[in-house]
Amino acid sequence: MNLKLKIWRQKNANDKGAFESYNVSDVSPDMSFLEMLDVLNEDLSREGKDPVHFDHDCREGICGMCSLYINGKPHGPKDAVTTCQLHMRSFKDGDIIVIEPWRAAAFPVQKDLVVDRSSFDRIIQAGGYVNVNTGGVPDANEIPIPKVIADEAMDAAQCIGCGACVAACKNASAMLFTAAKVSQLALLPQGQVERQTRVENMVAQMEEEGFGNCTNTQACEAVCPKEISVTHIARLNREYLAAKASSDNI
Repeated sequence: MNLKLKIWRQKNANDKGAFESYNVSDVSPDMSFLEMLDVLNEDLSREGKDPVHFDHDCREGICGMCSLYINGKPHGPKDAVTTCQLHMRSFKDGDIIVIEPWRAAAFPVQKDLVVDRSSFDRIIQAGGYVNVNTGGVPDANEIPIPKVIADEAMDAAQCIGCGACVAACKNASAMLFTAAKVSQLALLPQGQVERQTRVENMVAQMEEEGFGNCTNTQACEAVCPKEISVTHIARLNREYLAAKASSDNI
């Protein structure tokens, strides 16, 4: 296939940035989207031009690094896949593909398609851990957990922190990400002791980072590559209200 790419180029965080057009030829439909960008960068390097900078790591849909906004949708046109799992057979010969970074004040662009998502790390650091003294470590199968709860916790734990939920939300809300992290630990027995302080601290950090409010459009769930449900946001709200009510009564 022969394709035309319109890619956001930005030298640094202070640069205004603009779209630039590139042509790529003989693209195999079996290439992944990132492999196609690798081919483009090889061509640019041979021409002595600055290659397009983009985040990537595992290329197996696990790490969440491949944060590209493709033709108006995070991770591209397919559902439940990351950019690295998107293949060029999803496009047609002669297509124009628009590629840009996540757009959110809390995700500042560093260069080209690379954004700073350390705000997610700080939300987790604010409370997404278990540090209580539990004595010796028992075998996992010695802690009785109903299967329905274990399954729901595992569904939340699948979040890879890619930020697609933020990119798709008109308010740039991080509620689905934060809810998944809160929900995962709130459901399991190891997370019970700190559940109230955890949700309060994580929500406070989320707001401090400058993410917007959730208005229940469910765009986050629609683009999540791990198909995490917005029901976890409902749990986050319940956890937060219970924590605040308990704090107010102390």
